[in-house]
Amino acid sequence: MNTLLLFFAFPIATIILAIVLEKILRCPILTAATFFAIFLIVAFASFYASFLIFVIIYTIIALITAIIAEIFFRRSREEDNNKCSCNYSNDVATINVTNNTTGGRTTWCCHRR
Repeated sequence: MNTLLLFFAFPIATIILAIVLEKILRCPILTAATFFAIFLIVAFASFYASFLIFVIIYTIIALITAIIAEIFFRRSREEDNNKCSCNYSNDVATINVTNNTTGGRTTWCCHRR
Protein backbone atom coordinates (compact mmCIF):
# COMPACT_ATOMS: atom_id res chain seq x y z
CA MET A 1 0.00 0.00 0.00
CA ASN A 2 1.14 3.50 -0.67
CA THR A 3 2.81 4.99 2.42
CA LEU A 4 1.51 8.47 1.57
CA LEU A 5 -2.00 7.08 1.85
CA LEU A 6 -1.30 5.55 5.27
CA PHE A 7 0.70 8.36 6.83
CA PHE A 8 -0.74 11.46 5.18
CA ALA A 9 -4.08 11.06 3.38
CA PHE A 10 -5.95 8.92 5.92
CA PRO A 11 -4.90 10.94 9.00
CA ILE A 12 -5.72 14.30 7.37
CA ALA A 13 -9.06 12.98 6.09
CA THR A 14 -9.78 11.55 9.54
CA ILE A 15 -9.11 14.88 11.22
CA ILE A 16 -11.25 16.88 8.79
CA LEU A 17 -14.15 14.43 8.77
CA ALA A 18 -14.03 14.03 12.57
CA ILE A 19 -14.53 17.78 12.94
CA VAL A 20 -17.46 17.70 10.52
CA LEU A 21 -19.04 14.65 12.15
CA GLU A 22 -18.54 16.13 15.63
CA LYS A 23 -20.34 19.28 14.53
CA ILE A 24 -23.28 17.10 13.51
CA LEU A 25 -23.33 14.47 16.28
CA ARG A 26 -22.00 16.51 19.23
CA CYS A 27 -20.64 13.34 20.89
CA PRO A 28 -16.89 12.52 20.68
CA ILE A 29 -17.33 8.84 21.59
CA LEU A 30 -19.95 8.34 18.88
CA THR A 31 -17.73 10.13 16.36
CA ALA A 32 -14.78 7.86 17.20
CA ALA A 33 -16.98 4.76 17.10
CA THR A 34 -18.22 5.74 13.64
CA PHE A 35 -14.66 6.08 12.37
CA PHE A 36 -13.72 2.77 13.95
CA ALA A 37 -16.58 1.02 12.18
CA ILE A 38 -15.78 2.63 8.83
CA PHE A 39 -12.06 1.87 8.98
CA LEU A 40 -12.76 -1.68 10.21
CA ILE A 41 -14.94 -2.35 7.17
CA VAL A 42 -12.28 -0.82 4.90
CA ALA A 43 -9.58 -2.94 6.57
CA PHE A 44 -11.31 -6.22 5.91
CA ALA A 45 -12.64 -5.27 2.50
CA SER A 46 -9.55 -3.78 0.89
CA PHE A 47 -6.38 -4.08 2.92
CA TYR A 48 -4.30 -6.65 4.77
CA ALA A 49 -4.70 -7.68 8.40
CA SER A 50 -1.89 -5.49 9.71
CA PHE A 51 -4.02 -2.49 8.72
CA LEU A 52 -5.90 -3.11 11.99
CA ILE A 53 -3.09 -1.31 13.82
CA PHE A 54 -3.77 1.73 11.66
CA VAL A 55 -7.50 1.37 12.37
CA ILE A 56 -6.83 1.79 16.09
CA ILE A 57 -4.45 4.71 15.50
CA TYR A 58 -6.96 6.48 13.21
CA THR A 59 -9.72 5.90 15.78
CA ILE A 60 -7.59 7.52 18.49
CA ILE A 61 -6.88 10.45 16.15
CA ALA A 62 -10.62 10.80 15.50
CA LEU A 63 -11.39 10.71 19.24
CA ILE A 64 -8.78 13.33 20.12
CA THR A 65 -9.92 15.56 17.24
CA ALA A 66 -13.57 15.20 18.25
CA ILE A 67 -12.80 16.12 21.87
CA ILE A 68 -10.83 19.20 20.80
CA ALA A 69 -13.58 20.19 18.35
CA GLU A 70 -16.27 19.78 21.02
CA ILE A 71 -14.30 22.03 23.41
CA PHE A 72 -13.90 24.60 20.62
CA PHE A 73 -17.60 24.46 19.67
CA ARG A 74 -18.69 24.77 23.31
CA ARG A 75 -16.42 27.79 23.84
CA SER A 76 -17.69 29.35 20.63
CA ARG A 77 -21.31 28.94 21.75
CA GLU A 78 -20.55 30.48 25.13
CA GLU A 79 -18.83 33.48 23.51
CA ASP A 80 -21.78 33.96 21.15
CA ASN A 81 -24.20 33.88 24.08
CA ASN A 82 -22.18 36.49 26.00
CA LYS A 83 -22.07 38.87 23.02
CA CYS A 84 -25.83 39.38 22.89
CA SER A 85 -27.83 41.16 25.55
CA CYS A 86 -29.29 38.00 27.05
CA ASN A 87 -30.21 37.51 30.68
CA TYR A 88 -29.90 33.84 31.56
CA SER A 89 -31.94 32.13 34.21
CA ASN A 90 -32.57 28.38 34.37
CA ASP A 91 -31.79 27.59 30.73
CA VAL A 92 -33.96 30.43 29.41
CA ALA A 93 -32.54 33.41 27.55
CA THR A 94 -34.47 36.67 27.49
CA ILE A 95 -33.55 39.10 24.72
CA ASN A 96 -34.72 42.71 24.86
CA VAL A 97 -34.95 44.46 21.49
CA THR A 98 -35.73 48.14 20.95
CA ASN A 99 -37.40 49.14 17.69
CA ASN A 100 -35.58 52.17 16.27
CA THR A 101 -38.56 53.55 14.31
CA THR A 102 -41.29 53.34 16.96
CA GLY A 103 -39.18 53.18 20.12
CA GLY A 104 -41.11 50.17 21.39
CA ARG A 105 -39.43 47.35 23.27
CA THR A 106 -39.87 43.69 22.45
CA THR A 107 -38.80 40.76 24.62
CA TRP A 108 -38.01 37.34 23.18
CA CYS A 109 -37.56 34.27 25.27
CA CYS A 110 -35.43 31.40 23.93
CA HIS A 111 -34.91 28.00 25.54
CA ARG A 112 -31.54 26.27 25.33
CA ARG A 113 -31.35 22.86 23.74
